[in-house]
Amino acid sequence: MKIVVDTENGVAPWRQVHDQVVRAVTTGALPEGTRLPPIRQLARDLGLASGTVARAYRELEAAGWVATARARGTVVTIPAGRPDREALLRSAAADFAAQARDLGADLATALDAVRAAYRS
Repeated sequence: MKIVVDTENGVAPWRQVHDQVVRAVTTGALPEGTRLPPIRQLARDLGLASGTVARAYRELEAAGWVATARARGTVVTIPAGRPDREALLRSAAADFAAQARDLGADLATALDAVRAAYRS
């Protein structure tokens, strides 16, 4: 799994890490039992503060996406009542629509942005 953080896109770095892990678990790229990198290592790899990655891991654990144990580290779990892909897509679309409205974009402009992003 490759995590990429863009500090210029307006989304908090911890949230980008969180969302990419959720996406990887949902798509099966990170199966249950997969061990995530230690906080310090991932922070170093991404050029982030350890606290930023720690927050992402805390949020993931609170939602049931991962579990942390001293001996095993942080491993992927399957949360009870995990939303399906369609629910995650609707949520992402709602977030995008809210951001597009906040930026003053009309529907046509927002759809053009989605089309361009989908092609890349």
